Amino acid sequence: MSASSSDSAPSDSASARAAGRVDGAGDGAGNGRAERATTFGPGALLTPANVITVVRLLFAPLVFFLIYEHQSGWLLFGLWVAITASDSLDGYLARRQGTTRSGAFLDPLADKVLALGGLWAMVLAGRFFWVPVVLITLREVFISAFRSYWGRRGLAVPASNIAKFKTFLQFSAVTLVTFPWTTGYEWMADVVLWLAVAIAWISAGQYVAAGSRATTTMARD
Repeated sequence: MSASSSDSAPSDSASARAAGRVDGAGDGAGNGRAERATTFGPGALLTPANVITVVRLLFAPLVFFLIYEHQSGWLLFGLWVAITASDSLDGYLARRQGTTRSGAFLDPLADKVLALGGLWAMVLAGRFFWVPVVLITLREVFISAFRSYWGRRGLAVPASNIAKFKTFLQFSAVTLVTFPWTTGYEWMADVVLWLAVAIAWISAGQYVAAGSRATTTMARD
């Protein structure tokens, strides 16, 4: 399971790629860290972090099919955990080897595809009620449009910690179904799913509030 955010803004790994700031001053050890962090420039495409992200996306259709067909099983559980938790690995590589614009786009895209795809596969399989998944989907569309609108006007609203927790809950709801030892306890996944809905819309409210404060400040300047 991954705790990163799937919002349009970069998640943990995507934030690392978008940040692109390295402290080059200091002693030899500091310079060594700076060299490692700038292995790839912002325009690089074929980086280890991006390769992991693309592999996650390539495996997504197979995992969605297995969810639809079986809902639970050790192979499915292992694949689901691998493609969701590997977000932490590409984040580590991005921080260590250098941030890229392509990574800042691909990583949150992968999180969004995996979260929504996993949830909708559970709906189609008859395991999740469609209402909470529709509410989550509407939230993602709304926030993506919100960030895109203000992004074109030069305003960036950073992802919050609660938004990252929201993605973790979405992954966790699917995980509880795919895990053979918890799949029979349907109420557990359902509770986590509805909690994810609540956190998703709370974080959406935070984004709107943050955007409003930022535009007010820009108007005063």
